[in-house]
Amino acid sequence: MIIKPMVRNNICMNSHPAGCAAAVKRQIEQVKKGLKPIKTITPKLALILGCSNGYGLASRIAAAFGYGAVTVGVSLEKPASEKHTATPGFYNNAAFDREAAKAGLVSITLNGDAFSNEIKTETAQAIRDAAKQAGIPAKIDLIIYSLASPVRTDPKTGIMYRSVIKPIGKTYSGQTINIMDGTISIACADPASGEEIANTIKVMGGEDWELWIEALDKEGLLSAKTYTAAYTYVGPEHSWPIYLNGTIGRAKEDLERAANDLEKNYAAKGRIGGAWVSVNKALVTRSSAVIPIIPLYVSCLFKVMKEMGIHEGCAEQIMRLYRDRLYTGSKPADVPTDSKRRIRIDDMEMRDDVQKAVTAKMQTVKQENVFTVTDINGFRHDFLEAHGFDVEGVDYDADVDINV
Repeated sequence: MIIKPMVRNNICMNSHPAGCAAAVKRQIEQVKKGLKPIKTITPKLALILGCSNGYGLASRIAAAFGYGAVTVGVSLEKPASEKHTATPGFYNNAAFDREAAKAGLVSITLNGDAFSNEIKTETAQAIRDAAKQAGIPAKIDLIIYSLASPVRTDPKTGIMYRSVIKPIGKTYSGQTINIMDGTISIACADPASGEEIANTIKVMGGEDWELWIEALDKEGLLSAKTYTAAYTYVGPEHSWPIYLNGTIGRAKEDLERAANDLEKNYAAKGRIGGAWVSVNKALVTRSSAVIPIIPLYVSCLFKVMKEMGIHEGCAEQIMRLYRDRLYTGSKPADVPTDSKRRIRIDDMEMRDDVQKAVTAKMQTVKQENVFTVTDINGFRHDFLEAHGFDVEGVDYDADVDINV
């Protein structure tokens, strides 16, 4: 099959197996150059929940190819069908496992609903199996929680909840950009109901993260050396109405609540080493492209940070998280955090000079100058690359097998 990107309303409907594989290899090479084994604590056995795309994939690559860690990954992805490609995450997982095997690294990938009790049980066994293969103790050093799903079924009640990206209290409207042709338009979102807010917290909040720690603790797979981190985003004030002060923000507040409860209930009792929320930089993901104002903001942000020489992608962000935050010292107390006990690797994005420059660009963007004032081309490239397209060195006119 010859595969070309099919994009509708900033959503890509397909993916390219060869492109995904090439993008994974590129991240691996980035990590090999940027993370060197050190004598202080580093992960030997890592569990990545939501391992197939974006920050989760980068977290797995960095642990494995940066520190030589045994990795177990969990994600829910669709394989190819007769007429349709697999999801990009499916191809990414396959590529990661192939490259890990070539490098002599132990990796096990589980494809299933991470919210379910069944996958938690299967994962516990996979961790034991992976540790046995590597000849190391079955004690997890690092748990990254990077799940991104629009729905979640509560394993205790069987009720399915759906998340929404909406403001709270009043209607939101803001400029957005069609990433394929640069067209600027106004996107509007009606305020969420109380039920929608609660449902979004149920899907994207910290409850499932806590259930994972509880399940792994009961299986005897944790120790006082176990570090766990979940990812969040804060962003600039002009994005807060649709993000930080909206339904997603409420869910992220619950994620921070969960981190503090895990610290109190597990770390303080020596059952894990520590639990943190890491505030990461804005990047192009499959979901960020459809949030009002985010494509415009990120396109301006990329332009500014590239001009300043401080732009980072997923791999660079996670390398800094590991090298300069989680594993900068020998104990949990050495992990640098802000006043809310959050790890900040969005520090360069949120610098005053960066935000002032981004705001100035956003105020001057018009349809006729969108390609010069913003880095919409860079946004489009990252978006397509996340689906295996626009990857350097890949022949997109070649016939490829979609069944990997």
